[in-house]
Amino acid sequence: MSFAPFTRAGEYNEFREHELRKRQIVLVDGNLMANNSSHTSGQSARAYQNGYWGFASTTQPSGSDKLGNIALANAKAMQLFGGESRPLPQEGYQGEHGTACKPNWSSQQLIEWLQSVTDLVRRRYDKVVSVTTVALDEYHDKYIQNSVGARAYNNISRAMAYLKLTVTDKDGKPVELGHVISSKGSFGNLDLSMASVESQLDGLYEHLLAKREAVHAKGGLQTIVLASDLAGILAHEAMGHPCEADLVLGGAVTGDMRGQRIASDLVTMVDFAHSYNGEELPVPVYADDEGTPAQDVTLIQDGILTDFMHNRETASRFGDQATGNARAYAPDDEPLIRMRNTAILPGTSKLDDMIADVEDGYYLMKTSNGQADMTTEFMFGVPLGYEIKNGKLGRAIKDTTLSGSAIKMLQSVDAVSSDMHWESAGYCGKKQPMVVSMGGPALRAKAQLGGE
Repeated sequence: MSFAPFTRAGEYNEFREHELRKRQIVLVDGNLMANNSSHTSGQSARAYQNGYWGFASTTQPSGSDKLGNIALANAKAMQLFGGESRPLPQEGYQGEHGTACKPNWSSQQLIEWLQSVTDLVRRRYDKVVSVTTVALDEYHDKYIQNSVGARAYNNISRAMAYLKLTVTDKDGKPVELGHVISSKGSFGNLDLSMASVESQLDGLYEHLLAKREAVHAKGGLQTIVLASDLAGILAHEAMGHPCEADLVLGGAVTGDMRGQRIASDLVTMVDFAHSYNGEELPVPVYADDEGTPAQDVTLIQDGILTDFMHNRETASRFGDQATGNARAYAPDDEPLIRMRNTAILPGTSKLDDMIADVEDGYYLMKTSNGQADMTTEFMFGVPLGYEIKNGKLGRAIKDTTLSGSAIKMLQSVDAVSSDMHWESAGYCGKKQPMVVSMGGPALRAKAQLGGE
């Protein structure tokens, strides 16, 4: 790895070379509906001067000195509004990290595989009226250098296969469920054997048949057991964003709550940089797009709000250490504070026992969409769930919503399962999309369910 020398522009400056490749193939009932690919590359520079940032980007090779001087001119233009310079953290990462990708599949191979999955569904599941199969992959290559000595290369690559089946219920209305197979790396890193796919589709189809006879959930405050999929998105959306320091400065409710109890003492939540339990995570970030060494951030420790995620500027404002959370999605995007691999840590309970101890409640397994605000109020769609009656799973429930205050819900947690599941197919929206992963165990708590 080699970097050309660049001119120091302003009090601090950084330079990024970024290549982004994406591909999407979609089959609906065996018909090819989309076969798209894109390749974007460019350079960007940021300069910090007297409390203001300037940014510049180009798709043409420009050189760090020229682009850095444009960024500095942009920062100086902002000084007309006044301002106060703060010294920025001086850590700079040096190193190279790439994703271990096995040989990838060609688009023709993927189309043939998607068609094979469609044929399998048609042969095996007689109640299915429609099948959608999707293949997506994405590759980010980033070279970052800055004026405090950072020289870093990061690669983040992942592949996803999305399978959606549709049946009709007793009234002839469509009922659908989706399933994602995903991994860091390429399609060569996924187990796409028909035996593996068939096993996963069998489970999906079984849930669909149960949903054909689904009943409405009871509305109001209910005892719920959240599967790891839902626990992961709760951690990310409802509590992760309010712990991003730029949003804290923007008025998030967490701003004056550090050191206070916001959850049950069973809840510990961490934004992991690149590894967990000695294994590399789905979105490994060793250095962020400011060249800062990435470190884990414990957001909640035993129920107490402890820390926020930072870039260099917010770390300076809070008097904290920069955590390596500044990330940019595309070559012409500025780095923003973003999550990486966010999860609630496992507890000591067994999922079966968590369900067995519920007299009347619900087991919620999947989420279709979700939103939350800076007060930690949230609402998620729930396309798959079951009644719990006298400690046993009962009938499937119709699509519903889960809502409430994340703080109140996490304070009600009375059991956390001992298993840990990571989902690597996530995107996060915050002015720009971002590749993220979420994880966690199952949780038992109380929250509001939508009723009939």
